[in-house]
Amino acid sequence: MPQVKAQDDSRRSAKWHIRRESIVDLSAKVFAQRGYHATSTIELCEANQLGKGALYYYIGSKEQLLAAIHDRVMDEVMLGADRVALAGGSPADQLAMLGQELVDVIVRYPDHVWVFLHEFHALTGERAEQFRKRRREYEQRVEAVFEAGSKSGQFRPLDARLSARAWLGMHNYTYLWLKADGRLSAKQVAASFAEIFVWGVANSSPVSSLETADGVTRVFADTL
Repeated sequence: MPQVKAQDDSRRSAKWHIRRESIVDLSAKVFAQRGYHATSTIELCEANQLGKGALYYYIGSKEQLLAAIHDRVMDEVMLGADRVALAGGSPADQLAMLGQELVDVIVRYPDHVWVFLHEFHALTGERAEQFRKRRREYEQRVEAVFEAGSKSGQFRPLDARLSARAWLGMHNYTYLWLKADGRLSAKQVAASFAEIFVWGVANSSPVSSLETADGVTRVFADTL
């Protein structure tokens, strides 16, 4: 069971955890290149230079490895959401910061995100349920920002869940084209997205300042 495994993992040495994280990262690259179902355990062992016994020692089953990759993405995304909540600010500010955090994860973990978005259907049973639960938790964090914006009058009264899904779709799609060494940085893309989205949902006078892709800080105020 996951809880028992978590307790067992907590007793492992720091060296064990470092090696396990390395296996998760390298395997994410293999899955992203070949696909989860098309990748054999033997190929994973070869990529990680491990025997089957050693792979099981660090990870367990192939599906446990897939779950670990999904957890890596969700852990990073939720940590970002926590930082945004602690930072506070207006709904527009919160939405902009959430976008920066999400795009940053996508750029830092491109292989993991590819697997996360393409292979989640391969998770079964309790692992699939845990994934859906964590994904829904993050969606609710985004929805709460839209609800707060509508309640405060900064945003128009829109369907919070639909708005959150539109926002997520716009940001998640960047995994296909945004590169760490590309023309625009993750921060610049997130800032442009924030400007586009906030202007789209704003009521009469959104009060916020956002740094745009060209580095210019714009202040929203009674211009709509």
